[in-house]
Amino acid sequence: EVQLVESGGGLVQAGGSLRLSCAFSGLTSDVDAIGWFRQAPGEEREGLSCISPINGATLYHNSVKGRFTISIDNAKNTVYLQMNSLKPDDTAVYYCTNGCPGDSDLDYWGQGTQVIVSS
Repeated sequence: EVQLVESGGGLVQAGGSLRLSCAFSGLTSDVDAIGWFRQAPGEEREGLSCISPINGATLYHNSVKGRFTISIDNAKNTVYLQMNSLKPDDTAVYYCTNGCPGDSDLDYWGQGTQVIVSS
């Protein structure tokens, strides 16, 4: 059974930081990447970043490049998203999934973790 469990969300002031975690299990060895998406109220889900568990290669959406950093601890089966210089526009539910923004086979999603950035 595939499981993706996000944690680390919360309320933070603008300019602050949060680190999200995505604990994953049950994914087969042919998974190319694990990624982070977010969805703000009334908006479509937006792809942010992804990382390869094999070689650590990363990809970032322009909206978070330079502020967010994705990393992976393969020993713990956990992907992290370090978010710095947070803005009110970053307020959303953050999800992890089995792939990168633009992939067509994102079959597995976590339940999401809420991030609220106050001004």
